[in-house]
Amino acid sequence: MDYSGLQNGSDIRGVAMEGIAGQSVNLGEQACRDIGRGFAVWLRERLNKDALRVAIGRDSRLTGPALSGWIGEALAAEGIAVTDLGMASTPAMFMCTVAEGFRYDASVMITASHLPFNRNGFKFFTQNGGLEKQDIKAILTLAASDRRTGLPAATVTPGSFMPEYAAMLCRKVQEATGLSRPLEGLRIVVDAGNGAGGFYAADVLEPLGADTTGSRFLEPDGTFPNHIPNPENEAAMAAITEAVLANKADLGIIFDTDVDRAGAVLSDGSELNRNRIIAMMAAILLREHPGTTIVTDSITSTGLSAFIAAHGGVHHRFKRGYRNVINESIRLNAEGHDSQLAMETSGHGAMKENYFLDDGAYLVTRLLIELSNARREGYTLQSLIADLKEPTESSEFRMNLLLSEFQPYGADILEKLLAYVDAQPGWSLAPNNFEGVRVNLDAAHGNGWFLLRMSLHDPLMPLNIESDSPGGVKAIAKELLPFLAQFEKLDTAALTEFVR
Repeated sequence: MDYSGLQNGSDIRGVAMEGIAGQSVNLGEQACRDIGRGFAVWLRERLNKDALRVAIGRDSRLTGPALSGWIGEALAAEGIAVTDLGMASTPAMFMCTVAEGFRYDASVMITASHLPFNRNGFKFFTQNGGLEKQDIKAILTLAASDRRTGLPAATVTPGSFMPEYAAMLCRKVQEATGLSRPLEGLRIVVDAGNGAGGFYAADVLEPLGADTTGSRFLEPDGTFPNHIPNPENEAAMAAITEAVLANKADLGIIFDTDVDRAGAVLSDGSELNRNRIIAMMAAILLREHPGTTIVTDSITSTGLSAFIAAHGGVHHRFKRGYRNVINESIRLNAEGHDSQLAMETSGHGAMKENYFLDDGAYLVTRLLIELSNARREGYTLQSLIADLKEPTESSEFRMNLLLSEFQPYGADILEKLLAYVDAQPGWSLAPNNFEGVRVNLDAAHGNGWFLLRMSLHDPLMPLNIESDSPGGVKAIAKELLPFLAQFEKLDTAALTEFVR
């Protein structure tokens, strides 16, 4: 068997059930059992010990129980003592490897984040954090082999960790505020999108005193009948915004399916996602850690850079991909440059104080502390980002590369664009750019910037354009289109239609 096609960066993802035309199952029983065996062999060799304990958790996807059973049985057959923790969040599955009284050697989270209902996958953790791309590649190679641990079979037993995880979040807020019920008198609504995040309303907010009336879609339902559980999705953000305004809430919270990402809505209905949530967390952390470096992905705005600088921080714009952003922040710290926050515009946010774990629930818990303090001290969350300059316009165009060997073709486009930039009046390459080609354009040529890059995994080239002037995005697109249109295997149809 060749399972390499199931790798998605540092995760495993595949089609786990029928239901969408043209998508056949490639993450079925045999694949799951082989992956479990491969992980067992990898883990025993990596940790060099025989008595191993592994926890398994899952989100609300329909195929979660079956995948959990298959991989759990495969691990146990290889001598791993398995504890099935049932419904859980991805961050909780890491925390169970480091929390006192638990300290599993490793854990497996069964999730495919916000992907459609027919997809599922695996994320793996040890006490050192999430596995890297090379680890996933090694596990899938072992899965395709006949390697075994040689250990006597163990068992799968039920267990529980989510109540302890929720209690940890509660204690974080109580210790930071010095109050047992610091959210008393506040109304906070949660939209879990029928994923695994519904626990946050009853097990975190209510014990802290919050009124959660108006929360919605808290019950797990793997068909996701209401909206995609994704803070980047317009319908999802519209739903939590409606809940905030309808219930006159002080804060709205939205999670993705497995709760490693989050967004929020402030009391006035303004969204707190993408550049705005990064700015909010940067403002909070820069008060505590003056001069720290905030690492973000490549498509963050020029306004965010100015905001971080104005608050005394350093903005380090890096590559897309949450593991890329987190690992870059870890690298900077290792070199002696303090970096307290690594965050993508997707909502993945990881803090140095929390194992550099991208944890949507922890991110929101930090907001709760600030909300409680703001009420007592007479300021608002809105005031923390009042000086964030937001772009007048922004758009993203995802252009397919119409050939199988797409990477050399895309690399050639980027290389030729670098040379093209020098000859264009009003264009200049952005400094300190780590991904694709980012170009600034002066006021006469669109008053903004564009970034053309390769997708991390797919045969397409995303193009992000941002402008500080009305009509600026179209002006920039018009200037760039003649260059892009010369590449026959780059599908520029959507961009062409946009500039008409």
